Amino acid sequence: MKLSRRTSWFLAAFGVWSWIIWVTFAKNLWADSGGQAFTDGDHSRPTAFFWVHLALTVTSFALGTLVGVVGVRGLRASSRRQKLPGLTQ
Repeated sequence: MKLSRRTSWFLAAFGVWSWIIWVTFAKNLWADSGGQAFTDGDHSRPTAFFWVHLALTVTSFALGTLVGVVGVRGLRASSRRQKLPGLTQ
C-alpha cells in the first residue's frame, strides 16, 4: 500500500501528538491529590480508577507509537520513490 505524503505526515504527527498528550495525562494521574487515583493520597494503594486509566494510557502509547511508525515509514518510502529515476507516484 502506498501512502501519500500528506497522509504520512498526518500519521507521524498524530503519533507525536499522542505521546505528548498521554505523557501529560500520566504525570497528572500520578500527581493526583484528589483521592481518585490513590486511596488517601498513598501511592502504595492505587484505586480502580488508577488501574483503568493506566491501562488506557499504556494502550494509547502503543497505538500512538504504531500509527507514528506507519507515518514515518510512509515518509521514508515516499522520499525513496522520489529519488529513484523512472518511478512515478
